[in-house]
Amino acid sequence: MTTDLIIEILIFSGIIFFLIMLAGTFSLSETALTATSPARIHRMAKDGNKRAVMVEILINNSEKLIGAILLGNNLVNILASALATAFFIRIFGEIGVVYATLIMTVLVLVFAEVLPKTYAISNPERVALKAAPFVKLSVMLFSPIVALVQFVVRGTLKLFGIDIVGQKLFSAHDEIRGTISLQAHEGGLIKDNKDMLDSILDLQDVQLEDVMVHRKNVEMINADDNSEDIFNQLVNSPHTRLPLWKEDPDNIIGVIHAKEVLRAIKINGGLATNIDFTKIANKPWFVPETTNLQEQLAKFLAKNSHFALVVDEYGAFMGVTTLEDILEEIVGEIYDEHDTSSDEINTLQNGSVVTRGDTAIRDLNRQFNWSLSDESATTIAGYIIDIAETIPLPGQRFTQTSTSPGFTFEILKRRRNQITSILIIPHE
Repeated sequence: MTTDLIIEILIFSGIIFFLIMLAGTFSLSETALTATSPARIHRMAKDGNKRAVMVEILINNSEKLIGAILLGNNLVNILASALATAFFIRIFGEIGVVYATLIMTVLVLVFAEVLPKTYAISNPERVALKAAPFVKLSVMLFSPIVALVQFVVRGTLKLFGIDIVGQKLFSAHDEIRGTISLQAHEGGLIKDNKDMLDSILDLQDVQLEDVMVHRKNVEMINADDNSEDIFNQLVNSPHTRLPLWKEDPDNIIGVIHAKEVLRAIKINGGLATNIDFTKIANKPWFVPETTNLQEQLAKFLAKNSHFALVVDEYGAFMGVTTLEDILEEIVGEIYDEHDTSSDEINTLQNGSVVTRGDTAIRDLNRQFNWSLSDESATTIAGYIIDIAETIPLPGQRFTQTSTSPGFTFEILKRRRNQITSILIIPHE
């Protein structure tokens, strides 16, 4: 082997090494920038990280980014393969094509694809920050060619009736839900926290009629009662706000707050007699039952109020809702010193569940990871009535198999036309 040949081999090896390294850099950058978390990059950009700002700009124009990286990667790989083929043909003759193909396949696969992409996928944010200047330069250099490629690609897709301009595959809510579900699946998020985050996202899908205290369970004050009776009712009530009605329970004229009553009694010399409760009652605030929880929460905050009266489309009184009702949809039941522990849901040793008929389906799904549909009914009693297409009697059983797991429902108690207690047996 002559000295000239040795020098030529060394030069060729150096060129191939450089091109393989360059191809690996393109592959590494592509994987890192597509796998990195936009949320983390955005947070770092907000904290003043200049490279994070650069990465955010790059990933916001993903079509141009991918086009530039793929163009650079293909140019480098084709150039390396062409040089290798020409070199091996000159040395070994026609058989050199086979040698060049085998050697370049191994080099490109291992060092320009698998190795850099494996490293990038394990450290996407760190690699993306380091690769950002190189990628930015590549995008600037290849932007004219990439623009031409984009024009051809979009034109070709339009021929088949596909328009990708401005399309967004997932909404922000879908992306957040997917992240929450993935983290919970991988064990990075405990169930209570997952339920809380899911409930926040559900606020815009849940209406007041689903969480309000129904009118039959609302404690109210008759304005025609004498002042002593009204005061005794307020003292004995676990609630600090009670609706005040006159002549007809649907005719609500105000909402009495316990603190306002205490102030009035203090002014009246510590006596409840002769106090006009209609004058100290706050003006009632009526909201439609179709308002979703996200809207109502915003209204509560804007109005500095914690209590609202829910009416239907005809203006008829349906129930009451409070700020606590909305918060409980997020964090679960909230008990204070005047509340008693709820026996709404009891789990038996065999895995069956005894619950009240007015238990919300969402609460059961959240507590037991069930998938009962709440589209046609809000409560479990309504769900069973929808299945049975009648109001069942105690002792009757109904089986439902359209969900996984299936369920058998047994009616335990019924008061008039209201199912008050249900046994739920989930199938194995």
